[in-house]
Amino acid sequence: MLIGNLGKDPDVQHLEGNIAVAKFSLATTETFKDRAGKLISQTEWHTVVLWRGLAELAQKYLHKGSLVYIEGRLRTRSWEDKEGNKKFATEVVGDNLIMLDKRSDGSGHSHIHHEGLEGMSGPDAPPIGEPSEDLPF
Repeated sequence: MLIGNLGKDPDVQHLEGNIAVAKFSLATTETFKDRAGKLISQTEWHTVVLWRGLAELAQKYLHKGSLVYIEGRLRTRSWEDKEGNKKFATEVVGDNLIMLDKRSDGSGHSHIHHEGLEGMSGPDAPPIGEPSEDLPF
């Protein structure tokens, strides 16, 4: 399970039989304080591969900087380069994808969509543009 930002737009190819495959880099960042109290950020880069419907979804909706949740498994491949050296690559093969970006209203302004909260008013209603505490995300 990873949550991170795309480092580039998904590269989508269609294989024999019109099977879509998308590949992109994903940055995950961990932030913590060291012993001196200094804030440290460490970013790891992952190669993500999505197949079929998820690949088409990525092509349509994801772009550089998109925030996503990816659930999947690791796959390590090996090959020989032109000089005969053995190379390895470990990729995350995604089985589940959730887009975490806020929706855009087309004007360049982002807002959070509250399904089923439009008729709420009074002290129990969440402020406009902020998520409710009891929403499951």
